[in-house]
Amino acid sequence: MSSDTTPATVHPATQMSEAQAAAEARRIIADAYRPTAYRDDTPVPAHGDTPPVAQPGRPPMSQGATDASVLMLSGAAAVSATGLTAAVLMYVSQFADPVVCGLVFGAPTALVLALARLAKRAKPAPDVHHHYTGPVHQDRRTVHSRTTGLWAKTDNQQ
Repeated sequence: MSSDTTPATVHPATQMSEAQAAAEARRIIADAYRPTAYRDDTPVPAHGDTPPVAQPGRPPMSQGATDASVLMLSGAAAVSATGLTAAVLMYVSQFADPVVCGLVFGAPTALVLALARLAKRAKPAPDVHHHYTGPVHQDRRTVHSRTTGLWAKTDNQQ
């Protein structure tokens, strides 16, 4: 037994023939180059028990959070547009008064923010639907609570 080709501690039952060794080498190489991920391209049903999947773009969030983010983005665009316009006007004219420009270009932004607050308060009340199967008594009173004074005095009115 030469030490160049066969180790001295190999058990005779574990030795392979040339064909078996070549087949094992091909299997090891194929395993090494096999993809590690698999994509299932079968079509997903349009309705049923399929869980929701986040779509590209804005991350999923509540309707209120979506409305607030759109309001912030539009407000930022309005403020930056008016500021840029004022800066260009002062640079081009070389003698524009910064206070007057601030008043002229700040007024539309303040007006937009005030209108946004009014629009937020003018939302209609949501429709409320209840379905009951037995006798029900509904108490729809509204209590207005007002706390005033140095020593807190609460006045509840219906």
